[in-house]
Amino acid sequence: MSRSNLFIALEGIDGSGKSTQSKLLAETLTDMGHKVYTTFEPTDSRIGVMIRDIFSHRMEGDHRVIAALFVADRLNHLLNSQDGILKKLDEGYTVITDRYYFSSYAYHSAHMDMDWVIKANALSAELLRPDLNIYIDISPEVSMERINKGRTSVEMYETLENLTIVSQKYQQAFELLSDVEKIVKIDGNRHADVISEDIKQQVLSLIQK
Repeated sequence: MSRSNLFIALEGIDGSGKSTQSKLLAETLTDMGHKVYTTFEPTDSRIGVMIRDIFSHRMEGDHRVIAALFVADRLNHLLNSQDGILKKLDEGYTVITDRYYFSSYAYHSAHMDMDWVIKANALSAELLRPDLNIYIDISPEVSMERINKGRTSVEMYETLENLTIVSQKYQQAFELLSDVEKIVKIDGNRHADVISEDIKQQVLSLIQK
């Protein structure tokens, strides 16, 4: 796809501040005159709602079922004729997504073979790779501290043991796909404004190229 607008994916374990940074980056780019569309995964589609129901224990779902639901939700996220990512890019928007397929690679391979997860998401990768994957790096301990702050319940993946594995799986996936993916790591243990400035500089360097 030949275009001047960007597709940017924000990645990280729970509590890393992706949604905050998505908002701040969108504000920065909008102020610069860019058309910006922000989105997230799992989406708010009917498939995404099923995933969230499983996460919050309102519905039963095996890890393999969850992985497959994410594949379907992601394809719909890309291809939906109303507000799909590909449509938004065609309309000239820079699209910022809070999670994309690296989240699946990391979270699902904590419970199953990573190669299967990557192959299951191959069509999404073929349709659209991010111009930039931004990984906001925090420790699992910081993640749990942030999750538990002001929360009365946690979702199924939100345990220290699981997030430790997920963090390791992120690094494994980055190493495995470093030749085909543009990945930058940002220290997420600092003030949100400092993190935002680092992300801004990474995106501006990409725009200038």
